[in-house]
Amino acid sequence: MSALDITLSLEETIELKRRVRSATIPQREGRRARIILLAAEGETRDNIARLTGFSCPTITLWCQRFQARRLDGLVDEPGRGRKSSLPAETVRRVLEQVTRPRIGEPRWSCRSMAKAAGISSTTVHKLWAANDLKPHLTRTFKLSNDPQFEEKFWDVIGLYLAPPDKALVLCCDEKSQVQALERTQPGLPLGIGHIQTKSHDYTRHGTVTLFAALDYLQGKLISSIERQHRHQEWLAF
Repeated sequence: MSALDITLSLEETIELKRRVRSATIPQREGRRARIILLAAEGETRDNIARLTGFSCPTITLWCQRFQARRLDGLVDEPGRGRKSSLPAETVRRVLEQVTRPRIGEPRWSCRSMAKAAGISSTTVHKLWAANDLKPHLTRTFKLSNDPQFEEKFWDVIGLYLAPPDKALVLCCDEKSQVQALERTQPGLPLGIGHIQTKSHDYTRHGTVTLFAALDYLQGKLISSIERQHRHQEWLAF
C-alpha cells in the first residue's frame, strides 16, 4: 500500500479537522493533521508539500505513522524534541524565588524575574505555567477570633449533613452594590456561522442588592433583587 493511500473514518475526519482549526494545540500537530486530510482527498505528494510547507520525505513519514498508529501516530512521543538549554540551577532559582517576593514589591512579575535570572520573560512564563505557579493571583481568607468558632463550625456542617426531619435548611447570602446595567441596543442571537452579539455601550440604572438562598435539601436557589440594602429587605426576603 502506498504511503499516501489513506482512508479515514468519520470520527478520524472530524478529529483531524478539529486539530487543523484548533488554536490550543501545538501548530505542528495541526499541520500534520492537514497532511493526512490532503492525502485522504487524493492530493499528490508534491501538492501536499506545496500546501503545507513540509518536504516530501516528511510527508511520507507522517502518512506512514498514521497508517501504523492512526491518530496517535501524529503526536510526538514523550521525551522527543529539543531538550531544554536552561541550566538546572537557573530553573531551580526561578521556581524558588517566585515564592519569596523582593522587599518593597508585592510579587514577582515575568519581566522582573527575567531580569533577575538573566533569561527571557517568555521562558519565565513557560516555567511558571509548567509548574502551576500563578504569582499574579491571590485568594482571600478570614480568621475568626471567636473561641467557640470550631464548635459553631461543626454545628453548621452537621446541620447540612444530617438535617432534622421536615427541616428547611437554607444557606443565605447577600451581594450589595451590584451595578444594574442595560445595553443600549438589542444584540443578535447565536446562530450558525456567527456568535451572539451585544452593543459596547450600556446605560447605568444605579446599584441593587442581590439576596440569595440555597435550599440545601432540594438543591433549589431562591433569589430576590432589591433597590435598598437594609435589615428590612433582608428580613422580608
